Amino acid sequence: MSVECYPITILPHVSQLYRDYLGMGDSAADAPVRQWFGFGDSGGPFAGGWMRGVLPPVASADRLADELLRQNRLFGAGEQALANIEKIRGGARTVITGQQVVLFGGPLLTLLKAATAISRASEATRISGVTHVPVFWMATEDHDLAEVDQAALLTKTDVETLRAGLRVSHPVEVGGVRLDEESAPLLEQIIERATELLEYAPVAEWIREAYLDQDADGARPTLAMAFGRLIARIFAPQGLIVVDASSHEFHAMGSTTLRYAIENADILHQALLQRSEELTARQYHAQVLVGEASSLLFLVDETTGERLALRRVVEPTSGETQWRAGSRIISTDELLEILEKTPERLSPNALLRPVFQDTVFPTAAYIGGPAEIAYFAQSAVLYQAILGRLTPVLPRLSATLIEPAIATVMDKDEVQLPDAMTTAAELGQRLGARAMPIPLKRKLAAVGNALETELDALTEYLRGIDASLGTTAETSGSKMRYQMNRLRRMAATFELQKETSLSKHAAAITLNLFPDGHPQERLLAGVWFMARYGEGLIERIVQVAGNQCPGHVVIRL
Repeated sequence: MSVECYPITILPHVSQLYRDYLGMGDSAADAPVRQWFGFGDSGGPFAGGWMRGVLPPVASADRLADELLRQNRLFGAGEQALANIEKIRGGARTVITGQQVVLFGGPLLTLLKAATAISRASEATRISGVTHVPVFWMATEDHDLAEVDQAALLTKTDVETLRAGLRVSHPVEVGGVRLDEESAPLLEQIIERATELLEYAPVAEWIREAYLDQDADGARPTLAMAFGRLIARIFAPQGLIVVDASSHEFHAMGSTTLRYAIENADILHQALLQRSEELTARQYHAQVLVGEASSLLFLVDETTGERLALRRVVEPTSGETQWRAGSRIISTDELLEILEKTPERLSPNALLRPVFQDTVFPTAAYIGGPAEIAYFAQSAVLYQAILGRLTPVLPRLSATLIEPAIATVMDKDEVQLPDAMTTAAELGQRLGARAMPIPLKRKLAAVGNALETELDALTEYLRGIDASLGTTAETSGSKMRYQMNRLRRMAATFELQKETSLSKHAAAITLNLFPDGHPQERLLAGVWFMARYGEGLIERIVQVAGNQCPGHVVIRL
């Protein structure tokens, strides 16, 4: 396997804030970005200063370890993960990442995140002399079921999206959605189809066991249980600890942060508004919009299980802050009573979640993707207010995996990854243009250059005579350029039709590297690659994550 490092800008829709985060240095202009992401004067995400930070001890390492042991035994975790949990009991620090509980383990980026956490934990242990262990936080409290009820796999010619067709009567926390008897027939059907697409590789059997095996009491798994089983199995040799933080015990351990968010809601809201203004002033945008009545919390309805956003409202007579959950108004005292008795009914939003996490864990660093990292510029004000410190956030490995057959075609047609970030039709046009005979290329180039030179000279001359003549010349020139470009495209299309293999090459390259107009890592299921390259793929990705490319990596398999 070979590795190439490209700038992150080859990927679409990368925010300017994330670009500046990756490129932060020691200049005064970079200081705010370093402060927002927990680096201060210790450099940026690749400097290693995060390993030497001082962390306060967790409230109860024994309590945390006991809950982690309970959960990971249910997930069928291996001995390495159980040993790492005992290291937390003994004072080890954690490097945490996480992802939604997407069907069959989610897209490739799930594997890339976990591999990065494993790599960084190992690196920090080796360099600092303090034990660090990797943790995977499952986002089980999200309520967008449609977003997690899918897995994208490749056929020979297309992307096939498998859906389990899960249904709920209310937007409930997705981790608790049970794969029951009603959903079982369709689930078994799509697992059978996934098994075919995965060519009956061992990981297909892991999926079947994770999503279909019943527990000791005969109950079918939830989405959280199935996802946890699969991730624990995939990363068993690396000792990845898997966490479902929706439990009563985790919420009880993190209740101080939830309480602070309730009792200081107005202060935190103002701090977030101020940070949003700072971001805007620096030409960035806030990842999470802070509305006038928004809060940092959700409440689970005790009857329906629906996850409701809590809105802040002011009582007209007393001027006190109250809370609206759907159509119900709740006082602060009532909310605190819920927190005391059933803390699992309260959950943090995207900005508060990492603070809640780091209330429970001794987190040395968090591993995030571009969008998550942008959140931290806003979450920083919550960290400072609630914990009095910032957790450094590090970038996950961003990568495209290229199989040997695709690499061979790319080399033959002289295609690099940036060329492939387009449609098959557009790439085909480029390949057709490259395949044109050299004399034709020279004639087209000569005519095009002459046209540009003469048009520019004529337009400038006419503009000197009369401004309106210059405007007319610009319009006419645009039409001539369009026709010239049309002629180039027609010549390229002729070559493309003559060399039919070029169209097939373009289709295969874009399908594998930029499927359906998305970077591979964001769409294709990670298990698709595991099926083809086995468990050794994970260790290879962990090794590549250690290279710390400050951009996007191409891994030739």
